[in-house]
Amino acid sequence: MSELPHTLAGPCRHQDDIKKSRFLAQAAPVESTAAALAFVQEVADATATHNCWAYRTGQDYRFNDDGEPGGTAGRPILQAIEGQGMDRVVVVVTRWYGGIKLGAGGLVRAYGGTAAECLRRAERLPIVSMARLGLHCDFAELSLLKGRLKDWQADIHSETFDADGVELQLQLPESRVAEAQARIMDISRGRGMAVWLD
Repeated sequence: MSELPHTLAGPCRHQDDIKKSRFLAQAAPVESTAAALAFVQEVADATATHNCWAYRTGQDYRFNDDGEPGGTAGRPILQAIEGQGMDRVVVVVTRWYGGIKLGAGGLVRAYGGTAAECLRRAERLPIVSMARLGLHCDFAELSLLKGRLKDWQADIHSETFDADGVELQLQLPESRVAEAQARIMDISRGRGMAVWLD
């Protein structure tokens, strides 16, 4: 079984001074492209020489060299994200030029290395695949069902009452679905069946 990808527990930063240039990596967990681009806008420093960045959220990824020679900044940052087994992460590396040219190889090492060190030092969280289940239960079964949610690490996504009972949508880790479905059948004495919604 392959290791679960990780995301960051929260925003983090790491700074390096390389041949008189200052490199500041700032990283954050993100759930979407829009959130990644919003973070880039938020932390980019207009007084800096370059604000290079990369993000990955599932199959979606992008990177930007922000005026550095092509392939010397954004791509190495993306490679740092992937090399650390991270997903749902954005990294911005800001550079203040110090007067000494680093050359293409030096830039790749500076941007990629600063990003990798930032991610390496950060607190991580495993990314858990979530599922949504839908079910209908009687009023009498609702409290029994709610009492089991913690066991399944489940949250109520929506709850709609009707004349016959309650329509529920639960969100829970995929690894808990089979157990939850079996217990729901027990609680409802075979009448209630939880179905996948995603």
